[in-house]
Amino acid sequence: MSSNNNNVRSVRRRKGNRIGYYLKEGFGSVFTHGFMSFAAICVIIACLLIMGSFSLLAINVNQIIGSLEDENVILAFVDDSYTEEQAQALKPQILAVANVTSCDFISKDDAMKSFTSRYDNSLFDNMDSSVLRHRYAVYMDDITLLTETQMALKNIPGIATVNASQSIAKGLITLRNVVSVITIVLAVILFAVSLFIMANTIKLTTVERKEEIAIMKMVGATNRFIRWPFVVEGFILGITGALIAFLFESGIYALVMANLARRYTMTFINVVPLSVVAVPMLVVFLIIGFFIGVIGSAVAIKNYLKV
Repeated sequence: MSSNNNNVRSVRRRKGNRIGYYLKEGFGSVFTHGFMSFAAICVIIACLLIMGSFSLLAINVNQIIGSLEDENVILAFVDDSYTEEQAQALKPQILAVANVTSCDFISKDDAMKSFTSRYDNSLFDNMDSSVLRHRYAVYMDDITLLTETQMALKNIPGIATVNASQSIAKGLITLRNVVSVITIVLAVILFAVSLFIMANTIKLTTVERKEEIAIMKMVGATNRFIRWPFVVEGFILGITGALIAFLFESGIYALVMANLARRYTMTFINVVPLSVVAVPMLVVFLIIGFFIGVIGSAVAIKNYLKV
């Protein structure tokens, strides 16, 4: 029994020694190749800043578009022959239309009051509310289905015509799609660039140690034992770059938010608060930094293990 315990302690001690060796070699290599490590971290920071900035832009554009979608109302005008009571009775049929989230009934009198409050009253001095129509302000869930929603509303008996600003809707959809595509393309390109730089940084340290790696292979060292110090080095560089990039990105975002808040002309922009995006952004940065570091180091050391 005691011998078994000794064996377990011995195995644990060897594992602890190996982990200590991996960490020592990984950290040592970072500082030994200080300039290249600094360059790799800077590249990771730059790439993450660009990716993060476009991602935050995409998030805010989507939020702004969402708020504009809520304001992009379809006006469904009721037939002139319908009384106010008959017009109000159409509400359940309108709400039953797919993609309609809510609707507000606007009587002729309410429409006239709205016009007089928004425009010069003299324009409506000789106009009676009877010349207007009862109408519904219809709100949609998905602006991309505007045409289908408009046609469905027109098919409701009692709805004379439906007005919808399709040009605005198409513009919003195009803007959202363009920003999303640019963000994805840049993220892929910059991730590949970061991976390439990291792999080459680790490769330079590997070249200097290729004789040492060859000797270790000759005396029976496993590929795993040789590989792990380089993986630790890549991990350190990737995580360090990710943390610094997060701090820079947070500061830049907070500064932009403060400047927008001070500009009265920009008060209509509803910027996503930093507190909402900070934790997800940190997690994403750390994940990307981890993969860049680990995959980059694994790629760099791969060929040198074929001895």
